[in-house]
Amino acid sequence: MPDAPMLDIDRLRADFPILGEPVRGLPLIYFDNAATTQKPRVVIDAQSEYYRHSNANVHRASHCLSSRATEAFELARENVARFIGAASPREIIWTRGATEAINLVAHSYGRSQLHAGDLVLVSTLEHHANIVPWQLLAQQIGARLEAIPLLDDGSLDQAAYHQLLQQGPRLVALTHASNALGTLNPVAQMTRAAQAAGARVLIDGAQSTPHLNIDVQALGCDFFVFSGHKVFGPTGIGALWARESLLDAMPPWQAGGEMIEHVSFEGTRFAGLPFKFEAGTPNIAGVIGMDAAIGYLQQYDRSALEAHEMQLLARALELCSEIPGFVPVGNAPRRVSLMSFCIDGMHQQDLGLLLDQQGIAVRAGHHCAMPLMQRLGLQGTLRASFAFYNTLAEVERFAAVLKQIVLEHQAPARRESPPSERKEVQAPNPDRESGPEKQQSPSQGWLQAEPELAAEGLLQRLDACRGWQARYREIMLLGKNLPALDAAQRIDSNRLHGCESHVWLIVDYHGGKLWLQMDSDARVIRGLIALLLALFNGKRAQQILDFDLQGLFKRLQLMQHLSPSRGNGLKAIVDAIYQHAHSRQNGD
Repeated sequence: MPDAPMLDIDRLRADFPILGEPVRGLPLIYFDNAATTQKPRVVIDAQSEYYRHSNANVHRASHCLSSRATEAFELARENVARFIGAASPREIIWTRGATEAINLVAHSYGRSQLHAGDLVLVSTLEHHANIVPWQLLAQQIGARLEAIPLLDDGSLDQAAYHQLLQQGPRLVALTHASNALGTLNPVAQMTRAAQAAGARVLIDGAQSTPHLNIDVQALGCDFFVFSGHKVFGPTGIGALWARESLLDAMPPWQAGGEMIEHVSFEGTRFAGLPFKFEAGTPNIAGVIGMDAAIGYLQQYDRSALEAHEMQLLARALELCSEIPGFVPVGNAPRRVSLMSFCIDGMHQQDLGLLLDQQGIAVRAGHHCAMPLMQRLGLQGTLRASFAFYNTLAEVERFAAVLKQIVLEHQAPARRESPPSERKEVQAPNPDRESGPEKQQSPSQGWLQAEPELAAEGLLQRLDACRGWQARYREIMLLGKNLPALDAAQRIDSNRLHGCESHVWLIVDYHGGKLWLQMDSDARVIRGLIALLLALFNGKRAQQILDFDLQGLFKRLQLMQHLSPSRGNGLKAIVDAIYQHAHSRQNGD
């Protein structure tokens, strides 16, 4: 591990009020910093002070409050320019975040400067925000989009990149640091090579700016974007930096107040930089909050903060490597403090929820990097991302909890009530029904009971659980016992989209009743599926629609305790069942 830097981490942590917030009765361990960082008190206070003492619109007004707000607003622009090494505050454009900044460049520069047949290069590491805007632009103007390939260690294939540059791309859009793997790309060298080939270069700095000193002049790029909420500032604010000569030549991309000098019905004369790209009332409080966050960061030696973060990463990798089935994803030579990994035999969403039960916040899923996951042959990963306010003690507890979860999952005998003490329930078997040719129930041979007894017995078991932890274990056990669909049924045409994990749904209708077959690749979703099968299988459409499912979820505290992704997945499944019930009710 690297040497420990001289930092008073306890004092740093005291600056962040939320770090003292208990989660499920346990101390919060927040390892989801790549998604958004927590906010120091100076940021919270700066926004509150603005609303208490200076709340007014900026520019043009002549009263005192507007003067105060405008002064703070434009001072923030100057500070951001210095923070990233811009030549002038005129080169800083306020946006809602890195995503909007990329869209601004795609719409303004892209539409005005790129043409049919032009090549735009992105990388396999990109966040969707640095892929989809270029895809849309390419579709609209007839340009081409190609991706720089990835090596197996999670770094970009530089040889392939230089071959692509021989095709003469007009624009290269690169992430500085990968949000999914932590890979730190050599963007200064890649920028020089791209510009030598005649391309402009945009760097997505959303993941690098929280960790590194940024100097856009040293990077040499043409455009640089970052988000306030990832540098310990507010959400809904970010910035685009671009060379003044480029911004001067680019047309406005949104129109309205603030970005004009004169308007008549004959035509409009637009304001100069930076205002021609800032239509409407801006996020004034967000700008002031981000300025406070940057001021907070600049109190410290950023290199010392980074060294501490890398020490956390090294310790996490060291401890987790001892966990059975632990597979790190990405091992590039240079990276930021982010660990992406899988556990053999366990779905990342299940792991994320189990860690949350212990007060540990991590991110599970594809991380808005689906093309990267496809390249890696993964549906997603678990991601622990570290900030300077995290501690070695937190890393050690995280690793210990994760190891305990994995060992319990891998234990050959789980703690279950003996079969003799547990009423077995199952969704009904339509083969018992009279009528036309029957479909096999997905739960046939699983548990033996009639539909009403199936639902009643299952709900009795869940109600009898003392506390959410016990109920969650029961749901996980239901998922373990749910029979799987065969491979011929787990196909894309049966796939239910809108869930973070894979869910397959097959609905048949005969004998006046709906027969459901469902499966998922995540155990907690399989457990929830077992509950829905017991409630709805073999029921008439009106019975399904009349059932107070939300009341049941509230009674079981499902939505209160499930993660947002799991809650959204459950909602997507229920909505699909209701759509089928409505369709049958209407005779479609």
